[in-house]
Amino acid sequence: MTDLSAFPITQRWPAEDPSVIQLYSFPTPNGVKVSIALEEMGLDYEPHLVTLSDSDVKSDAFLSLNPNNKIPAIIDPNGPDGEPIGLFESGAILIYLAEKSGKLLGNSAHEKAKIIQWLMFQMGGVGPMFGQMGFFWKFAGKEMEDPLPRNRYRDEAIRLLAVIDEALEGQDWIAGDFSIADIALAPWLNALEFYGMKEEVGYYDLKNVPAYVERFYARPAVAKAKRIPDPSAAHQTAANATSTPTQPRKTA
Repeated sequence: MTDLSAFPITQRWPAEDPSVIQLYSFPTPNGVKVSIALEEMGLDYEPHLVTLSDSDVKSDAFLSLNPNNKIPAIIDPNGPDGEPIGLFESGAILIYLAEKSGKLLGNSAHEKAKIIQWLMFQMGGVGPMFGQMGFFWKFAGKEMEDPLPRNRYRDEAIRLLAVIDEALEGQDWIAGDFSIADIALAPWLNALEFYGMKEEVGYYDLKNVPAYVERFYARPAVAKAKRIPDPSAAHQTAANATSTPTQPRKTA
C-alpha cells in the first residue's frame, strides 16, 4: 500500500485509499477548479473537506501542506519520477494535472501557451479583483463609509468582464477548445451570483459571458464536481477532532 506518512496532513485527514490523488478543498471558486479538473480528466481521487475556518486552514496539519493556509491543495502519490508530491495554488495544480493526464492543455505548444495565458489572466486578475469586490460589496467591507474601494473593484470587474466577453466572440471556450483555462475562469464568473453583483456589473448586458457560464455548468463533470467536497459534511469537522474520511471517487 502507498505510504503517505511523510505528509502530516494525512494524520488529520486520513486517506481511505492512499494510492489515489488526495484533494483537500472546499467548494469555493478556487476549490472547485481542482475537483472539476479531476472529474473532467478522469483521474481517481479522494476528497477531504477542509473548511475555511482557522481551525482547519490554519491548523498545523494543513499548513504542513500549504503554508499559505488556502485551499485547495493536493497530494499525488504517483508524482514525478514515481515520488509522491504535494502541491498548493489552484493554477499550479491545474497545470500539473493537465500535464499528468495529457488533457485540457492543448495539442501544441501554441495552444498550451494560449491556455496558460488565460489561466494567468484569471489567477492574476479575475480572482483577486472579484474576490475583493465580494468583500467590499457583500461581506465586512460593505460597512466602510468610503465608497472608493467598493467602486474601484466593481469598476475593475466590469472592465475584466468586457475583456472576457470580447474574447469569447465566435467561440464556445476562452482559449479555443475546452481547457483548464475555462475551469479556472467560469467558477469565478459564477461567483457574481453569490455576491449579488450581476446587475451591478451589467452581467445581463454582456453578449457572450452568460451563455458561456451556462455552457460550462451544463457539462456533466462540472455538475458533478461543483459541490465536491460536500460542504454539508462541515459539521462533522466541528464535531470531531479529525475529519471523517470520505470514499475515494472513481472517475473513470
